[in-house]
Amino acid sequence: MKSALITLFGVAVLTLSGPACAQPVTQEQAMRAAIHPVATQAEMRNWLSRVPVTRDFPPDFETMLRGQASLYVIEISTAPGCLPCGDLWTKLLAFRGRYGWQVRTLRQDEAAIRSGRLGLPWVGNPVAWVRPLADPGRMVPIAIGTDHGANIARNAWLATRMLTGARAAVGVRAMSKFTGIVGVRAPVSSNRKGR
Repeated sequence: MKSALITLFGVAVLTLSGPACAQPVTQEQAMRAAIHPVATQAEMRNWLSRVPVTRDFPPDFETMLRGQASLYVIEISTAPGCLPCGDLWTKLLAFRGRYGWQVRTLRQDEAAIRSGRLGLPWVGNPVAWVRPLADPGRMVPIAIGTDHGANIARNAWLATRMLTGARAAVGVRAMSKFTGIVGVRAPVSSNRKGR
């Protein structure tokens, strides 16, 4: 699971340092990543119950997140009927209430373009991104699927650090330590002839 996260997050974060540093990720590699499909709230809760929750934060954590609220925004891709999307959205709204950050949804076409630009193959919804308000071209993914609220806050803090010059490898390693990736279960195809 950690190596899959490092692959997915690493490609995105290393792109911040320049496209020559990014390792290409194939669609097959992305599909084999640790994205656990869920169809019900119970399955999602069961999966997340196995995900470690961040418990240790730096002393300046809350002050820094509140102080950065006017500089950053979190944007999330979403789709109708997507359980992880609703779960992540609820957690992001709680994050907004606690730290004062803006939270917005992305159109699906914009989310697909953004994922492609950073070398993240589009494997489904949702993906949450932190980006500076003043620079729409720089962003760091902080959640693929859903996660615990504490992990999302920690990832937002790490994203701001990476966007302001902290070494990407340090942030990626920290993000991969505690992360639950929960995705949408693919619908069963009917395989009808004559399509």
